[in-house]
Amino acid sequence: MSSTTELLKGAAELFPGEVVTEAHVRHLDLPGGAGRFALITLDNGLDHTKPTTIGPQSLANLNAAIDQVEKEAAEGTVTGVGVTGKPFIFAVGADLKGVELLKNHADALAIGKGGHDVFRRLSSLAVPTFAYYNGAAMGGGVEIGLHCSYRTVSQAIPAFSLPEVFLGLVPGWGGCALLPNLIGADRAVSVIIENALNQNRQLKGKQVYELGIADAIFEGADFLEQSLLWTASVLKGEIAVERPEVDRGEAWDQAVARGRAIADSKVHGAAPAAYRALEIIGAARSGDLGAGFDAEDQALADLIMGGELRSGIYSFNLVQKRAKRPAGAPDKSLARPVTKVGVVGAGLMASQLALLFLRRLEVPVVLTDIDQERIDKGVGYVHAEIDKLLGKGRVNQDKANRLKALVTGVLDKAEGFFDADFVIEAVFEEIGVKQQVFAEVEAVAPAHAILATNTSSLSVTEMASKLKNPERVVGFHFFNPVAVLPLLEIVRGEQTDEASLATAFGVARKLKKTAVLVKDAPAFVVNRILTRFMGEIQDIIDEGTPVETAEKAIEPLGLPMSPLVLLELVGPAIGLHVSETLNRAFPERFTVSENLAAVVKAGKRGFYVYDSGKPELDPEVAALLEQGDTVLTEDQVRDRVLDAVAQEIGLMLDEGVVAEAQDIDLCLITGAGWPFHLGGITPYLDREGVSERVNGKKFLEQGVASVPA
Repeated sequence: MSSTTELLKGAAELFPGEVVTEAHVRHLDLPGGAGRFALITLDNGLDHTKPTTIGPQSLANLNAAIDQVEKEAAEGTVTGVGVTGKPFIFAVGADLKGVELLKNHADALAIGKGGHDVFRRLSSLAVPTFAYYNGAAMGGGVEIGLHCSYRTVSQAIPAFSLPEVFLGLVPGWGGCALLPNLIGADRAVSVIIENALNQNRQLKGKQVYELGIADAIFEGADFLEQSLLWTASVLKGEIAVERPEVDRGEAWDQAVARGRAIADSKVHGAAPAAYRALEIIGAARSGDLGAGFDAEDQALADLIMGGELRSGIYSFNLVQKRAKRPAGAPDKSLARPVTKVGVVGAGLMASQLALLFLRRLEVPVVLTDIDQERIDKGVGYVHAEIDKLLGKGRVNQDKANRLKALVTGVLDKAEGFFDADFVIEAVFEEIGVKQQVFAEVEAVAPAHAILATNTSSLSVTEMASKLKNPERVVGFHFFNPVAVLPLLEIVRGEQTDEASLATAFGVARKLKKTAVLVKDAPAFVVNRILTRFMGEIQDIIDEGTPVETAEKAIEPLGLPMSPLVLLELVGPAIGLHVSETLNRAFPERFTVSENLAAVVKAGKRGFYVYDSGKPELDPEVAALLEQGDTVLTEDQVRDRVLDAVAQEIGLMLDEGVVAEAQDIDLCLITGAGWPFHLGGITPYLDREGVSERVNGKKFLEQGVASVPA
């Protein structure tokens, strides 16, 4: 038994739940007398909704297939070997469910080495090898092809990437060493670092070809047939594949430096994966693939045993699994159909909501407001956005016309809502205004209609308290921009009934939003945590710490933007309003900053100006600030802010605002862009010892977002 076989057998015992991929070998005669060809097809036996993954047993199956074709190649009975996937899927990389179970460095090292040992055999066969990227290819799937002599790609591929850095790993089965030697360091940095850190941006087939990863591109309908014709021409010498010479001079160093700048801007040194990948890319200039593969093995093992990967997998599971089965959601069968939607308000937020409901539900949507001019502006916004979709080819003319016809606006709520099944308000954030709106809607809407509020911090129960039927009121809190951020906090008032809640979750699914059930507590989840976070920083500044120090202290968290830049995005007035709401509810923990109030009163949009292209403290804002004389260090700032956040999350869980800490993290990832590699926030607080320091215990059990005990 070979060492590779033994290695994979041992690894397979660690992954008892692997969805095994078979590697089927079939033979065919290439056209034009190009000879007998061996084609390996990767297939897990399931349809395209269950993509092909690669665990230890799957690697062993591919290894056995290579045993067969290696013998045939050596004997001269085949002229070439190809690898392709099942319909719509090539292969989407390592089986992460198995990686979660690994407990020691030696086992993690075996996973990297096992993949290298199998894949590199493709490059050492006695005949040319071909990868046919027929469908989605990610991670290890991409790397299989990189070990082949030639590659073709389908124009129809929707997703192609090396996402490992996004998850907290490195491309560890050849990607870091092979890709820069194939397409150059700069392009490799774009694929491995830049795309991964831009929310795992995917490449399309055409981009794969233009980058030089694939040597030929063909239409999806007859992709394999065309690839085999091309293969025959290559083998007969009719087509000579020419690749540009890779620049191994100063351009290589510049590419690695660019990658480091991208990593610094995205994770601020707080996550190691990008930097480990860049080290391997930097060393790959020598072309010593053996050394590169060894470095990948070591980096992979180190990262598998580190907290970032476990947090990345935890985030992945939250977004891909928990989000699809919201904790506490009622039975789907209780949901009522929604065939018409009403929107109270026609401002920017209301118009964004109208567009979303229109596009996803494709039912009549009617807006109302206090005057016709506002209504016309709201409907005009929706029409203009549909025209943009038409211009981009996202909808055809027929659908654009149909969608425009479905959206209308009227002054009279009775005329607009008499047959609506779901009415959502997006008016001024003041409890009296919202109570009046709901009273007016209840008087004219059908008895079964859901009354939803997009409030960001007010009590849904209080909003419904003066209605005859408060049981049909539900919080439906979107995040801005509505089309971009996936989160939807669904708030259950004290009297909200199961049918109304089930209907709300049913609508959320059709809107393709990540819905989380939230108790009716002040500011719900995201705004409460962010307000405590921001409030602590604001207090620290007010007490005397320089703005620059307070901002810089938070960089190790790797947040997408600094706290005061986030405040600018949210809007200082909204931030002030939410802090006032929470101050009334929890005056012992939430303060109202007089400096922030002064900034709002002065009409400033934020603390910074961007005259130099970079954020600099606005001199007019600096003149407004009244600070004390208590100056903290960056470490002291960070400790105080994290302690406050840990305390608030602990209290929220005690209050039952959400079912579990996992829901807090899901909300922060999908509603506030909190770093995926942190796992939201609770794994980070656990890892840094903050949870135990503040609350006396960790938020998550060992193994949930960390190495199993």
